[in-house]
Amino acid sequence: AALDDSIVGRFANYLHRLTKSTQFIVITHRKGTMEHADVLYGVTMQEKGISKLISVDFSEAEKSITA
Repeated sequence: AALDDSIVGRFANYLHRLTKSTQFIVITHRKGTMEHADVLYGVTMQEKGISKLISVDFSEAEKSITA
């Protein structure tokens, strides 16, 4: 069953508290989970049979915004 937004937020907060000692890989399409991520990875396929890995590191993005 799909989780409602409040449960997704609680799950994401719980994982975020544990990231000081553990790394997690979470496979999701839920906005609430992705909002708490430090890095997002995705796979695109612009041409049939050719996949490309993309990533966004939000800790690096924050540094460039505040600089």
